[in-house]
Amino acid sequence: MIVLDANILLYAYDSASSPHAKARAFVEQAFSGDGLVGLPWQTIAAFLRIMTNPRFPGDRFTMGEAVEIVDGWLQQANVRLLSPGEDHWARFRQMALEGQAFGPLITDAHLAALTIEYGGILQTTDRDFARFPALRWANPLT
Repeated sequence: MIVLDANILLYAYDSASSPHAKARAFVEQAFSGDGLVGLPWQTIAAFLRIMTNPRFPGDRFTMGEAVEIVDGWLQQANVRLLSPGEDHWARFRQMALEGQAFGPLITDAHLAALTIEYGGILQTTDRDFARFPALRWANPLT
């Protein structure tokens, strides 16, 4: 299973971003392929938060448009919505401590823990994820 970080989706839907074409091709292939795609709640929330904020530059959507996009993802047969399980705290705690996460990096520790919990490979452009030794991750845009 690949797990998508919000930055991949943001680039894919913002035609003004420099990695737009690569991100769009990757996302379209992932959603139309046979491999499982994991979407954490925090990825969906970040996509909605950023893509509907008119203060940010680039392409922005109304909430209705953004929700339609997310609905389309979730209707794909290969997409799984990822929620923390019973043992999530132990993994989350481990990622926060081992990754020496603090402040905004706590969100990364949470995403790393969720990806590990589902046995996935996180797809992201954020090199901060290298701080979590147990996490498998890749930058699909390089």
